[in-house]
Amino acid sequence: MIDVEFSIARQQFIQEVRQPESEIDLARAALLIAQEAYPILDIDLCLDELQGIADEIRPKLPTERYPLKVLQVINGVLFDELGFRGNEDDYYDADNSYLNAVLERRLGIPITLSLVYLEVAARLDFPMVGVGLPGHFVVRPDIDDCEIFVDGFHGGDILFPEDCKALLSGIYGKPMALEPEFLRPVSPKQFLMRMLANLKGIYLSKKDISEALSIVNRMLILFPDNIQQTRDRGLLHYQAGNLKPARWDLEQYLTLSPKAEDRDLIRRLLTRMEDA
Repeated sequence: MIDVEFSIARQQFIQEVRQPESEIDLARAALLIAQEAYPILDIDLCLDELQGIADEIRPKLPTERYPLKVLQVINGVLFDELGFRGNEDDYYDADNSYLNAVLERRLGIPITLSLVYLEVAARLDFPMVGVGLPGHFVVRPDIDDCEIFVDGFHGGDILFPEDCKALLSGIYGKPMALEPEFLRPVSPKQFLMRMLANLKGIYLSKKDISEALSIVNRMLILFPDNIQQTRDRGLLHYQAGNLKPARWDLEQYLTLSPKAEDRDLIRRLLTRMEDA
């Protein structure tokens, strides 16, 4: 078996995400991810801050809770008064992916600013859901057939489907069709997986193998059967010189994915480890 660093934060993360998805506290789970980078992080204090933002917004809400009017009020407080904004100057700063740092600096990336929005809205009894567009992340009211989206990275811009299509076309530099699956709500585990994927990419780009390995371990807590992450964990263990767990993961990968395109490369790597 693979040895995993079972810090208190890691144990609590496991307990949180192994509940039924409807019971996962998304903000707490995100803060437990952050607590491994910030060991003295006070999670309850961060949750209190989210509640405080909601308390500031509540008296400003319209009597008739029409979605567009509610969103305009939330936007006015979050982005105009409190100054939350997308970190366009340093998009790949890891702190953009840690909820505590986003709350402190008022800076984030689309998914973490969306998380703030979701959590504040939930505390206002105005439930919303996350929507994982390719290359971007937005939120919308949790109302059937609602086609109003909020882009937290761009100051709370209100988007409609055609706007989302234009946004994607701008990101990819070519005309993009707005496929129905692009607009489906993401589950709590999928949300956390996407946050962790961002952090994994950041630490890999910095060649920080230890942090990348820690992130992949948590990705596999969320989705233990994800063979691509099992392979990547094996490769990270190999780079870190942890040959026994590397071999275990890579053998598992070949067993579960015997026709993988990179199977010959992985076999050569396993042979190299046997000769070491």
